[in-house]
Amino acid sequence: MNVQMGDDSGKQPRHRNLTPLRMMRGIFCLIVLVLSAFMVLVYFGFWTATGLRIISVHYSRVGTSLFFGCWLALWPFWFEKINKTKVVISGDAVPSAKRVLVIANHRTEVDWMYLWDLALRKGCVGSIRYILKSSLMKLPVFGWVFHIMEFIPVERRWEADALKLRQILYTYKDPEDPLWLVVFPEGTDFTTSLRTYWLPYFQNREQKCIRSKKYASENGLPILNNVLLPKTKGFYACLEELRGSLDAVYDITIGYKHHCPSFLDNAFGVDPAEVHMHVRCIAIVDIPESENEAASWLMDTFCDKDKLLSDFHSQGHFPREGIESELSTAKCLANFIFVLTSTALCTYLTLFSSIWFKIYVSSVCAYFTTATYFNFRPSPIVSL
Repeated sequence: MNVQMGDDSGKQPRHRNLTPLRMMRGIFCLIVLVLSAFMVLVYFGFWTATGLRIISVHYSRVGTSLFFGCWLALWPFWFEKINKTKVVISGDAVPSAKRVLVIANHRTEVDWMYLWDLALRKGCVGSIRYILKSSLMKLPVFGWVFHIMEFIPVERRWEADALKLRQILYTYKDPEDPLWLVVFPEGTDFTTSLRTYWLPYFQNREQKCIRSKKYASENGLPILNNVLLPKTKGFYACLEELRGSLDAVYDITIGYKHHCPSFLDNAFGVDPAEVHMHVRCIAIVDIPESENEAASWLMDTFCDKDKLLSDFHSQGHFPREGIESELSTAKCLANFIFVLTSTALCTYLTLFSSIWFKIYVSSVCAYFTTATYFNFRPSPIVSL
C-alpha cells in the first residue's frame, strides 16, 4: 500500500474544508488563547517570575511551570478535542522523566506545538523549553511568555550564539528544576512557513533540500530526502552542559497525514488529520562524550529519521503504535474551565474594577517589555 503523507504541494484535498463555522471557531479560540496568555502572564506569571525568583530560582521555575502548564494544556485540548486531530504516539514507552533533552525533526512551523501533546500526557507540559529564533521574542504577549519561561533565543549563527547559549544552559544545571529542553537540530523547518488561505503556496522546501543535499555531497555526508542535515554544535553544547543533570534524551520523529499543517491550518481545524510521533528513549551514557563522536551519532540518528519517514510515507504509520492513551476529556475540560474562569475574573478586574488594577497591569506590561528587550531576570537576594 502506498499512502501519500505530509504532502505540501496543495494537490491533495484538505482533511476538512474551511467553513465559516470553522473560521469563527478558530478566531474565537485564538482570542481566548491570547487573552488567557496575557492574564496568566500579568496576574500570575509576574509574581512567579519576579517575586518568587528573588527568593529562589528553583521555586520560581516550579511556580511558572505550574501556571503556564495550565495555559499550555489548552492547546492539546484545542487540537485533539475541538479540532479532532488524532495524535498517535509510537516507539518506546515514555517514562515521566523530569529532566529530558528532546531532539526532533522540524517538519513544519508547528511541530513544537504538538510536542505539548506528549509532554501533557507525561505531566511535564509546563517544564518544556525551546531553543528558538530570537525574532520570535518580539511577538506581542507571546514574546513575554517565552521570556519568563526562559526559552533560549538564538540568531542561528554559531559565532553569535555559542557564548550566550552556554551561559543560559549553565543556569539550567540544577537537577531539581523541571526541564524538557527541545532542540530542532535542522535549524529551520523542512517545509514552507508561508502557507495561508489568501496567498498562493510558497514552497521553499525544494530550495532547502537542494542546499542541504549539495552540502552533503560536497562534504561526503549522507544524502537525506525527508529531513535536512542536522547542525551538531548546538546539540553538543546542550549535551555537554547538561549531561550530568539529565535523566534521558528523547529522540522524536514527527509525521503528518495528509498535509504538513501551517499555524492557520491548526487554528481553523482543517489539517492535519493525524499527527504521528515516534519516540526513542535514549540513556545519556549511550551518547558519546567527544564532540566528533556525538556529531556522528546525531548524523546517524537523522539518517534513521529519514528512513522512518520514508516508511511512514509508504505505510501510513510508524512502528509500535499506541504506546500512549488519549487525553482525558474530563481533565481537559476542568483545566479549560479553570483557565477560562480565571481569565474572565482577571479581565473584569482590569477593565471594570479599581483604577489601581489598570495601573498595576500597565506597570507589569512596561516591566515585561523592558525585561524581554534587555533579557533581564532578577537574581535572588535571599536563599531558601
